[in-house]
Amino acid sequence: MSIEEACNTIVKDCMNIKKNEKVLVISDEKSLSIGKAIFKKCKEIGAEAAHLEIIERKNHGEELPEFIATAMKSSNVVIAPTTKSLSHTKARKEACKAGTRVASMPGITENMLERTLNADYKNMAILTNKLAEILNDGENVILNSPGGTKIKFEINRRKGIADTGILHNKGDFGNLPAGEAYIAPLEGTANGVVVFDGAVAGIEKVDEPIIIEVADGKLTDIKGGKAAEEFRKVVFSNKNENSKNLAELGIGTNLKARLNSSLLEVEKVMKTVHIAFGDNASMGGEISAPIHIDGVILKPTLIIDNRTIIKNGEIKV
Repeated sequence: MSIEEACNTIVKDCMNIKKNEKVLVISDEKSLSIGKAIFKKCKEIGAEAAHLEIIERKNHGEELPEFIATAMKSSNVVIAPTTKSLSHTKARKEACKAGTRVASMPGITENMLERTLNADYKNMAILTNKLAEILNDGENVILNSPGGTKIKFEINRRKGIADTGILHNKGDFGNLPAGEAYIAPLEGTANGVVVFDGAVAGIEKVDEPIIIEVADGKLTDIKGGKAAEEFRKVVFSNKNENSKNLAELGIGTNLKARLNSSLLEVEKVMKTVHIAFGDNASMGGEISAPIHIDGVILKPTLIIDNRTIIKNGEIKV
């Protein structure tokens, strides 16, 4: 799939943009070429489009200036191929509340765009929706892995969310490329150990597994090599206690996604589960934090209410 074809999939199939709709494309210096390509496709179909280059945020989830937030709320559609994620910002949440359809594309590259937008989105959506239903109906979670993950937590009273890439209705939000089912665990209920042995968003190389101890829903200790030190800096740099919150359980469903340091792609990898720390207010939780950082667990076994959903990385649904 070429860049032009991928942009056509985004504009027509994923976002269903119509003639004269107000579309805001947001990118930064590193993602400028992709932003321009999406903007060009929006113009071609007759949308009232604008392309805004912003200063790159320091962290995923860092808030946007008020004037940009206002522009987002005033648009029918926002497409954000940015280096850092806008997904967990107040600006994104308020835009969706106002009826804006938002696609967040943090860390997108041309290679990733060409590859992951070529996935079988129809069948991926069926699987993703089914997994989201299971999360939605679940109460108790046990997550284990050969790498050493062994943790329990509760998800009752929380909504399972399907990121299918089909964002046609007012207020819809998701990632492009898409491909995950996720939920915000109940605060204070997680206890055990999480081991990131696949990849971590924003960390170029996981030199050895990152071992994270969790008690009463919060990160209490981090062990490992250089990657663990990088992870520690991200979590503790802002001195915000909420950054320690175990924020998300996610299941990857995109067969085209690969393990790397990209937040956007790493959480979509099929046969993996990811856990995030920090903000979960944007996904139905109660914790607002200046960061949201995901890590991937390889060959996971996921048990929900005594039912094995994933065994050693193989989805059993």
